[in-house]
Amino acid sequence: MNTDSRLLFTGINSGDDKSKKVIGAEGVRFQMSDGRWLIDGSNTGGALGHKHPAIVEAIRKAAEAPVVNEGWLWVDREEAARELVETAFGDDLDWVGAVRFFLSGSEANDLALSLAQSITGRQTLATRERAYHGMTGLSRDMTVQPQWHGGLSSLTGGFRPVPPSAHVVQVPGPGRYRFGETSSTPITELLSGVPEALSETAAVIVDYTQGGVYYDSDYQDELARHAKAAGALWIADEVVTGLGRNGGWFAYQNGKTKPDIVTLGKHVGGGGAPAGAVVVSRELLERMDGWTWQTYSTFRGHPLTIAAVRATIATMASTDLVNRAYAMDDLISARMAVIAAKHPSVLRIGGRGMHWTVEVQGPDWREWRGDSAVPPLATRIAARAADAGALIGTSGEQTSVFISPALVMPEGDLHSLLDALDHGLTLADEELDRNSVR
Repeated sequence: MNTDSRLLFTGINSGDDKSKKVIGAEGVRFQMSDGRWLIDGSNTGGALGHKHPAIVEAIRKAAEAPVVNEGWLWVDREEAARELVETAFGDDLDWVGAVRFFLSGSEANDLALSLAQSITGRQTLATRERAYHGMTGLSRDMTVQPQWHGGLSSLTGGFRPVPPSAHVVQVPGPGRYRFGETSSTPITELLSGVPEALSETAAVIVDYTQGGVYYDSDYQDELARHAKAAGALWIADEVVTGLGRNGGWFAYQNGKTKPDIVTLGKHVGGGGAPAGAVVVSRELLERMDGWTWQTYSTFRGHPLTIAAVRATIATMASTDLVNRAYAMDDLISARMAVIAAKHPSVLRIGGRGMHWTVEVQGPDWREWRGDSAVPPLATRIAARAADAGALIGTSGEQTSVFISPALVMPEGDLHSLLDALDHGLTLADEELDRNSVR
């Protein structure tokens, strides 16, 4: 343990190395304590990069706003809800009912899930395998990646998970990827056992990137069909993908079905302030008519959060960053095809827009609990990528790395980020070679 720091810290990349410290940032780069400026390739919460002038100015002005808690109607909060709906949900205005702001994506998911339990009168919840939905309350229960169990993992082996507060059903993931190992099982066959599994379920929550699982619209639509037939709500977790990262305003819009609830977080605040939101459908809002949602927090929808949300939405609309993310999919896809062919260690690559995951050959992810002081393969890949000029993340995984660049990242820097990823994967190739001769 590092006794020089009073910060209780858990890294995005597993292992006990605390040598990489950020001391500043500008645009799409971090300034490190060793003097280097590294491309930030892992910032899911800062789609506008660092120190974006619109965000900085909005936050400065918000410091003069009233400290008005969630329990009072405040005109700026109402305007933020209206702007979010009219701008981001412009193609789905007939679907949208209302917005409630939260402190984070985790909190938004937690409260959306408890709302579903209240509406349906059911306790059981469902998600797909390898999902991540947050680390608070019910969102932690729905995070089924084994390393994020919410408890303690020993650096000498062993772990102490937190007991779940709800029964969680896991449905099969689609197993489809852009490159490498992929599944050919028809979606109807893959999800054939879902109707029985969802028979007593309050809600099914699906995300679109976590665990490196990205899927097409047919998976979403089939799962949504089963949820509706079972009387369960369908929640689209757009905490990562919402507001443009996948090349559209929202990932769910690639399908034909519409969710009952959409949850937002991360870059809904543009990186300027912690932010989350729950967006309920018009139909669900009508079911809530005559009822009040009895949850409250002092700092939800805080003036700093609202200022950041409004500045983010305005910037996204005025700069057409959603269409830019869509266009960057072609660039990244072409580079990933070369990377997949070049590196024998690569098992599969998935992604869309400006969020991609590379999984390499190694131990089974199902057995990883983050319970080792020895940096796992993914962490060492990221370290080698840093040597080439970029920080990439692993989400605590043992054999997976991801890139999530700012939507404003220039093409030249995007190529440099992919060059660094390419360089980092040479370490996985070397390890594969060593293991093959043993």
